[in-house]
Amino acid sequence: MNILVTGGAGYIGSHTVRELVNRGHQVVVLDNLTRGHQAAVKEGFLVKGDTSDRALLKQLFAEFEVDAVMHFAASSQVGESVRLPSDYYHNNVVKGLNLLDAMVESEVRYLVFSSTAAVYGEPREVPIPESHPANPTNPYGATKLALEGAMRWYGDAYGLRWASLRYFNAAGADPEGDIGEDHTPETHLIPLVLKVALGQMPHLEVYGNDYPTPDGTCVRDYIHVNDLAQAHILALDALAGGAPSSAYNLGNGNGYTVLDVIRTAGEVVGRTLPVKFTARRPGDPAMLVAGSDKIKSELGWQPLYPRLKDIIETAWRWHLSHPQGFEK
Repeated sequence: MNILVTGGAGYIGSHTVRELVNRGHQVVVLDNLTRGHQAAVKEGFLVKGDTSDRALLKQLFAEFEVDAVMHFAASSQVGESVRLPSDYYHNNVVKGLNLLDAMVESEVRYLVFSSTAAVYGEPREVPIPESHPANPTNPYGATKLALEGAMRWYGDAYGLRWASLRYFNAAGADPEGDIGEDHTPETHLIPLVLKVALGQMPHLEVYGNDYPTPDGTCVRDYIHVNDLAQAHILALDALAGGAPSSAYNLGNGNGYTVLDVIRTAGEVVGRTLPVKFTARRPGDPAMLVAGSDKIKSELGWQPLYPRLKDIIETAWRWHLSHPQGFEK
């Protein structure tokens, strides 16, 4: 298939582009490179541009005879979304609608959407199933949920076929070690821990130690980025094979506290890593753990990296060989 990957120079997007190409798909990447990295696109064809540009989208759909879109382009930081909700609604919802409209006009039928567990808010049950009420506690989750809602209505009205993949915490790096996680600023736990291990930070700030969890720190479900990429392929194959539109959770089903992650990273790097506790971060639920039975039973997905230590080891390999991230 010919596939447009928006945000394909970003962390999860670039790993998915590699998997698509490995599976024989033709890929064109659309990324404005504000947070993505040109050096992360090792495969596929990169076009610098933005999903706000309707004319460019329609040009790419026609020129590359696009069959499907994988939509990663978005703002994705919880704390930032609380401070800057306008930016998040504009980037994630307004631009997302522009993409949907361009797809409808160009008769591009299939969409695999990068969503998030943040659509659920504070969980009423753990692990969280897809049937759990969606009640986001931050604008990031709210904007992802808003576009999911639009996709449903576009499906009913215009025949758009979609799969929404609700990630829990993406982590790790490709085992080849040439692409990995590089955000500016970095807000994700595992790369921050490894920056401490590299001596780039004196300690790790832990946001809150008074949550109702085993050690007072937040609990999260970590999933390897390549397992996410595999799930995107399975979702696309299912849509192309006639499966109905649907939303799927993606996680390993195991919850780890922040301190669990820090201890495990210490085992990987071979020393204890210093921490400093600070106030809670606005918008953070205490516990997010995935119930991923649906995607396993319906699409046959099975994570290849279920162990936290294995995930961190792949991330450490990337950070050791790229201590400053991608070349700027």
